[in-house]
Order: sequence, then structure tokens, then C-alpha cells
Amino acid sequence: MVCYLLLTLDFQLLTLDFSLSKFFGKPQAQAERNLQKLNPIMRTLLFIMTFLASVLASYAQYNRINDIPYTQTDNAYAKERCKLDVYYPTDKKDVPVVVWFHGGGIEAGSKHIDPELLDAGYCVIAANYRLLPKATIDEVLDDAAAAVAWAFKNAEKYNGSRQKIFVAGHSAGGYMLDMIGLDKHYLQKYDIDADAIAGLFPFSGQVITHYNIRKQQGIGPLQATIDQYAPLTFIRKDAPPIIIISGDRELELFGRYEEQAYFWRMLKLVGHPDVTLYEMQGFNHGDMPHPAYHVMKEHIKRLTNRE
Repeated sequence: MVCYLLLTLDFQLLTLDFSLSKFFGKPQAQAERNLQKLNPIMRTLLFIMTFLASVLASYAQYNRINDIPYTQTDNAYAKERCKLDVYYPTDKKDVPVVVWFHGGGIEAGSKHIDPELLDAGYCVIAANYRLLPKATIDEVLDDAAAAVAWAFKNAEKYNGSRQKIFVAGHSAGGYMLDMIGLDKHYLQKYDIDADAIAGLFPFSGQVITHYNIRKQQGIGPLQATIDQYAPLTFIRKDAPPIIIISGDRELELFGRYEEQAYFWRMLKLVGHPDVTLYEMQGFNHGDMPHPAYHVMKEHIKRLTNRE
């Protein structure tokens, strides 16, 4: 600490000497020579401290608050799982909001914020939700709707914009966001119009009835069904923009690419004006989010008219 104070004082005096040289007519070359008086060790320490200060200053522009409850309930399992983390910029206003749902087959997984979403100029909300089989699929989807409703009602507290709320998720998370974005009754319960969502980004999400719901019904993963728990049931042309992103068709789970391609085609046929399909070639189901984030960021720019 003493060395740090001495170094700081020495540097401040030399810097002051350099700055005042112009005002008092002192030769600038002499001031520069004075700056060179710092011995090599002290110059190295100064460089390290300057570098660390710049890094800390960069990170100081964001704040993170963990484990915020997004529902009011007496259910013990809901109290445990229905929490979210918020990562937001402290020096910007009206930024895009990304609500992120993790994957895990609706029966595993936990909230997280991947590095690709850090320092990106977003307010990021990562939500946990109840899981099968401890919860029903109706409770799971209700949790997803409650988390998105929380984002609409609280975005501005965290420098986000209600007009720029995007919902994204991988695998099970992609399935869930498709369900609550297309079947409007889930969000209507919370007085939110699903069409107010600025964009949906399902990363490799099922659009037939999810395989773990079918498993509860005694149906195998390769036997497709489409019922009230299938996003395909609720295709409509007036849904929010949908950017569908899949892994490589030869590496994906259970024909997931072809499933999403059919989803895309049906949305086009009903007249949806803003639906896009991407295939992340060379990436399997688990790895595909990494390149998919770049696609998502480009579309967020487009949909918010950001430079």
C-alpha cells in the first residue's frame, strides 16, 4: 500500500509538471524527461494499475442482481425456482431487454447468462422456472409467462425499454418462448399482449409437442404429436417477429432442423411478414447457441434500428 501511494504521488507530480509546462512556458521536452525518471519497475507497476483500472471501469458500467422473485406464491417449489437474475447497464437508458430461458428438456438446467450477452448493451434477464415432473407443463409455461410479464413491468427500473423486449432461449427454453409468444392466453393472464414482444429467438426449440411431455404420455421421442402443447398449433401471421435458429441438420436432436423448417414454412404460408430460419452448419444441438448469438444480435439491431 505504501509503495502504491508513493508511486501514485510520484506519477501525479510528474504529470502535473508535464501539464503545467505549457501554461508557464516550461520546455515540454524537460517535462517529458521528468516523466522518464520513473524507474522500470515503477513504470511497469503503473502500466499494470492503469490497465486494471480501465478494465474495472469497463465492468463498472454494468450491474447484476441475482435471485429476484418474479411471482408471489405460497408454493414452496415455486418459491425455490421462480427467480431471475438481471444484468443491466448503469450508464444507458432505454436499452433492449433480452429475457433468456435456459434449456434442459424442461426437466433440468438452471438460469445463466452466457458471455456472448455480457457487455452487449442489453438488459439481460435470465429466469429459472419449475421443472418436470415435479411441476406440470401448465405450471412451467405459466412460469415463463410470469417471467416475461415481470420484464414488461420492471424493465425501466433496470434501464431497459418496454418497447424493446425480446425473448430468447435454447432447446426447452426455445420451446417455451414459442408457446407463450404464439398462444396468447399465457401472457393475457398477466395483462400483457404477446404481440408487444419485440422479437422471439428460439434456439433449437421443439415446435411439435415437447418430447418430455410425450414421454409422460407414454409416447417415444420419434413419434410426433401436435396438440395444445405444440407451438405449431398456434401459428398465426400477426405474431411478433420470429428468428428461428437451428443446429446442423445432421447433428441436431430428433430431426430438429426439419421440424423448425416446417415451422418456418407454415409461418410463411399464413402470411407472417417477419420470420427467418437459420441453420448453424457444423454445430450440434449443444454448441449451436455460440454462433446463434451473433445472429440474434444482428436482428436486435435491425428490429430496434440501432447502428
